[in-house]
Amino acid sequence: MSIKSLGNPFSEKTDLRHGADCGCHACAISEAVSSKHHAAPSMSSEQMLERAIESAVVRSVFGQNDISRRSFMGMLGGSTFAAALASAFPLDKAKAAILDELGPPEKTDLNIGFVPITCATPIIMAQPMGFYERYGLNAQVIKTAGWAVARDKSLSGEYDASHMLTPMPLAMTLGAGSVASPYIMPAVENINGQAIVLSNEHLDKRDPTQWKGFTFGVPFEYSMHNFLLRYYVAEFGLDPDVDIQIRVVPPPEMVANLRAGNLDGYLSPDPFNQRAVWEGIGFIHMLTKDIWEGHPCCAFAAPLSFAQELPNTYGALLKSIIDATQYASNPDNRSQIAEAIAPTNYLNQPVPVIEQVLTGTFADGLGQVQNVPDRIDFDPFPWHSMGVWILTQMKRWGYIEGDVDYKAVAEQVYLAADCKKVMEDLGYDAPDVTYKSHMIMGKTFDPAQPEAYVQSFEIGRG
Repeated sequence: MSIKSLGNPFSEKTDLRHGADCGCHACAISEAVSSKHHAAPSMSSEQMLERAIESAVVRSVFGQNDISRRSFMGMLGGSTFAAALASAFPLDKAKAAILDELGPPEKTDLNIGFVPITCATPIIMAQPMGFYERYGLNAQVIKTAGWAVARDKSLSGEYDASHMLTPMPLAMTLGAGSVASPYIMPAVENINGQAIVLSNEHLDKRDPTQWKGFTFGVPFEYSMHNFLLRYYVAEFGLDPDVDIQIRVVPPPEMVANLRAGNLDGYLSPDPFNQRAVWEGIGFIHMLTKDIWEGHPCCAFAAPLSFAQELPNTYGALLKSIIDATQYASNPDNRSQIAEAIAPTNYLNQPVPVIEQVLTGTFADGLGQVQNVPDRIDFDPFPWHSMGVWILTQMKRWGYIEGDVDYKAVAEQVYLAADCKKVMEDLGYDAPDVTYKSHMIMGKTFDPAQPEAYVQSFEIGRG
């Protein structure tokens, strides 16, 4: 029996029904993230794949007759049934074939959403620079006004995959801010790449303790921008829910709101930090890399069902994104990339503005030209420890409540194993571990002690 004779092992809709012991992938994730089931073991993407293959084999024997399947399992017992299945069909070989020998994409025409910021560089540049085409895809990248729109279009199925902020797939899986829907994030787009900008009216207020009463913009609630801004001001003794006001403003509207006086400042993705300097209305107070060197920002994310139902397409798309991300990580390629992503249908920004961001040689609005080559950088590996930190901040500020299995949620959503495999297949080095400590404003974050970390802060809601 060949794999092809089974059909697509991920296309069976009945696997998505939910019951007490349905064993579906959505429920596996729901169990891991639910406080009622936070002791449940996490399921890796490989285990998900194995379960899907087993389901496909069962259907090839019994078709859609659920009664026959359950009756047979009842007579033999679950473990005996599994052993009988394995003796009749080499599940390990089937699994290896799907993981290691991906065939042509099941679907080549894809819609991928992006918000027009430099953090989306790999996703955007992969279209004009041919990375999607290299892996057999006809992907259209679609400019999206803001993150709420990107989320909703992804949930509705209008987008096959999307450029997202690294906290978004965690929040969407947990049902924070939207209906709960299992999402995966197999690759980070960029690290660093943000800044705190203040209006030129506040040139004399470089000390954050002077910011009481200020109004700041962030691009989305579930964003590194929001969580880094909150962390930063809280370290200076300001309660971000009391002493300042934080408004959600789509990135393309940041500069106009700063000019109009609606915002005193913002923590935003580029190029809108540099655009404020370019237009002479703001200055760069601090790059976020100086808060947390190497912090994640944006990512490539998709519904879990996309990888389940279209595994070849998922593999090809992940290869495209990771290959483009690695290309962008080379500083020698940044000027070429700036020209590729500057046009109206992409970032719609002057090339010099984008070049200042990507090359790290930029005017700061304070009369100096800075040279910071890693102002923005590109590294696709989705560290589980980064996901745990994000979850601690969601807990700290009341975005999620109750018991949280930080490790299980991070590992269900951030598919580090998938990223590592593709990176190595493409000839790139990948880490052998998925957790590490992180230094944030001089304090060490230990991902093994997330709840103690949440409770260590004097200012917070969690």
